[in-house]
Amino acid sequence: MNELERFEELKRGCEELLLEQDFKEKLATGRPLRIKAGFDPTAPDLHLGHTVLINKLRQFQQQGHQVLFLIGDFTGVIGDPTGKNATRKPLTSEQVAENAETYKQQIFKILDPEKTEICFNSEWMGKMSAADLVQLAAQHTVARMLERDDFQKRYSSNQPIAIHEFLYPLVQGYDSVALKADVELGGTDQKFNLLMGRELQKTYGQKPQTVMMLPILEGLDGVQKMSKSLNNYIGINEPANEMFGKIMSLSDEIMWRYFELLSFKPLSQIEAYKDAIENEGANPRDIKFELGMEIVERFHDTAAAEKAKEDFLQRFQKGQLPEEVDDYILASSSAPWMLGSALKESGLVASTSEAIRMIKQGAVKIDGEKILDTKMILELSKPAVLQVGKRKVIRVSLGE
Repeated sequence: MNELERFEELKRGCEELLLEQDFKEKLATGRPLRIKAGFDPTAPDLHLGHTVLINKLRQFQQQGHQVLFLIGDFTGVIGDPTGKNATRKPLTSEQVAENAETYKQQIFKILDPEKTEICFNSEWMGKMSAADLVQLAAQHTVARMLERDDFQKRYSSNQPIAIHEFLYPLVQGYDSVALKADVELGGTDQKFNLLMGRELQKTYGQKPQTVMMLPILEGLDGVQKMSKSLNNYIGINEPANEMFGKIMSLSDEIMWRYFELLSFKPLSQIEAYKDAIENEGANPRDIKFELGMEIVERFHDTAAAEKAKEDFLQRFQKGQLPEEVDDYILASSSAPWMLGSALKESGLVASTSEAIRMIKQGAVKIDGEKILDTKMILELSKPAVLQVGKRKVIRVSLGE
């Protein structure tokens, strides 16, 4: 791979690169660059949306650069105000520490542990005195802070902004100073914070970092960003069958977005897939199989990916249920169970109203038989297999 090819590979999927010429000059030095990406451990599980940045770190790693995986245990306690229309309640240090430990376990499904330096920003921020923090705060003005879109909206609508929220971008920026970062990766929603790192590095006499912004990955709906709260996510710790099924549920259009941001296949291979569909009559489903197999194999193994594919084919092409179905015990003290309540209790739907809607749409089956009665009472003298849509299946029975 020549210099131009290496640059194009690193730029792949990048939404904005500041500054591109600066980045090329850094690469041309031939020395390993210090590549920083920060993650606030605000939730215990990572999803594929998080891995867009981690995949890019892997590409840098493969080209011989030093990856700095920064866990924001200090900033996590502050709470990132990015995109928020209200002050977010900070996490406790115990919650942050617990979540950080799970991050360390999950990222090495992608990154090489021998080539990854895990950092915690409490290492330097925890040592700062009150005077040091005041001095850091003096490097920026309130007017500049209010230029930030989310702060500006909240200020204009008389929504409260806590003083500690102004510290978040300053601390994230100072992290780049402490780590002497050459490049920082972040989502497009992090532009203000990423540029803060450049400004503070200048202030502290360092060469400013290159800022590489990557897109926010859309969730399964293909519209809103992937989020656990929106239930449109694919968790990297999910069972292989669930992960494969979710990938196969993607629209043919959004599939290419996932290929671009998540696949490790060469761009030439992805273009060949597109050509096969457009000019050779290939079935998009078969191309989606390739994506599903790659992602599941990454987070599980080849055998699990192959079994997930076969199970998918049996369930959705042959009309069969999977060989293994999770069990759920309904409390006998609450019997008799209405179907809608059982669907909600077992986690197949989020609410009773959603259960009723799905029943009316003909999306609910019991032991393979479609059910349209929204007031149906379950007869659970023996276990019954409940199914919502194509992917959600569970076997329920009454407890003692």
